[in-house]
Amino acid sequence: MDRRRKQALEIVERLRAAGHQAYWVGGCVRDLVMGREPDDYDVATDAPPERVADLFPGSLAVGAKFGVVVVPGAEGPTEVATFRSDGIYLDGRHPAEVRYARTPEEDVRRRDFTINGLVYDPVTEEVLDFVGGQADIRARRVRTIGEPAARFAEDRLRMLRAVRFAARFDFTLVPATFEAIREMAPAIREVSAERTRDEILKILTEGAARRGFELLDRTGLLEQVLPEVKALQGVAQPPEFHPEGDVWTHTLMMLEDLRQPTATLALGALLHDIGKPPTFVVRERIRFDGHVEVGVKMAADVCRRLKLSSWETERVLDLVAQHMRFKDFRQMRRSTQLKFLALDGFEEHLELHRLDCLASHGDLGVYEEARRMMEETPAEVIRPAPLVNGRDLIELGYQPGPRFKEILDTVRDAQLEGNLKTREEGLALVRERFSVLETIHVEPSGGPRIAGD
Repeated sequence: MDRRRKQALEIVERLRAAGHQAYWVGGCVRDLVMGREPDDYDVATDAPPERVADLFPGSLAVGAKFGVVVVPGAEGPTEVATFRSDGIYLDGRHPAEVRYARTPEEDVRRRDFTINGLVYDPVTEEVLDFVGGQADIRARRVRTIGEPAARFAEDRLRMLRAVRFAARFDFTLVPATFEAIREMAPAIREVSAERTRDEILKILTEGAARRGFELLDRTGLLEQVLPEVKALQGVAQPPEFHPEGDVWTHTLMMLEDLRQPTATLALGALLHDIGKPPTFVVRERIRFDGHVEVGVKMAADVCRRLKLSSWETERVLDLVAQHMRFKDFRQMRRSTQLKFLALDGFEEHLELHRLDCLASHGDLGVYEEARRMMEETPAEVIRPAPLVNGRDLIELGYQPGPRFKEILDTVRDAQLEGNLKTREEGLALVRERFSVLETIHVEPSGGPRIAGD
């Protein structure tokens, strides 16, 4: 038996030994019914939170108001929630009143979708189904428990979750659920940026990104959460480079080909061309002059709105900023190629280029050359230790200032080209190419000062 599963079973057994009801609930039961291995297990019980804490020393009441206690374990924490029946929701997320319930059926009735409303007895290995979840799994459909509008009014985020589950499992949204989302889509803007971001990233990385974004579009959610992506629709591209069609089609094709992507790569694929709609012009042929620079600014706005971390934002913006450089790869000097390969996360840049090619002209020649160069070039050649540094320049009499970068870049380029091997050769190049007098500074009084005076 899987160790996580065994740990969750032991929690149920201890609760029952103490005279309480206890079951597995939610996504883990859905996954078991579908023949999938659950990522984690959630337990529901009629034991109140304080009783759970007594039975499991070291537990943490992370959601005591909602009856949730986290039980630590060798295989990771397990959430144990007390059966509850929620009152009305006043803020589109939290119930105004939480009442503890006596039975698992009462607990299930407050949940979002029938496929997530299954209960499992791990002792008898019996599935308890009070809402028709098993039938919906067999029919491959996502349906709310009860009235869709009521479920979505309780928590607007459920609209995005419905799309995510339908995409992830290749299910359909039943008509009533679909229509309720269409009608209530503008309300998704009331959801916090962090919760929206988390669902968007899951849609992008769970293996069905294209279907997810097609459903976001059909339900009207896309224009609410990512209007910049919605704007890609109908923006024509030059057919000699993009026989696939408009920018939206191109982007969907890239999303479809994502292979277990990182969140940053997936966002890079989604946003790499968002600068095209505002830069579209027809001048002899369709052009998007400056779309990369415009796209970086737009992507920054999206990352800020979704409250990505500074590291994630920097990586996404770099992917957008660099994605057109591959077209010049063959014409680059070797030093420029090596500096390109030395970019942080170059593997993501390379994969984005592969996706870009496959979703357009299909020519992977540059991709293969860059990949081969990356694989065959030792790391110490791609990122060699500098031969000359700022301290060396100061010792030679150069005054720190804007020219330092130019001098050090010149030495590094020569090193990457293979023209320099030693520190002495680097220092000789500096003396040959750059005069100390060029670093003269003018004092506020107007008199010249030479470094070292």
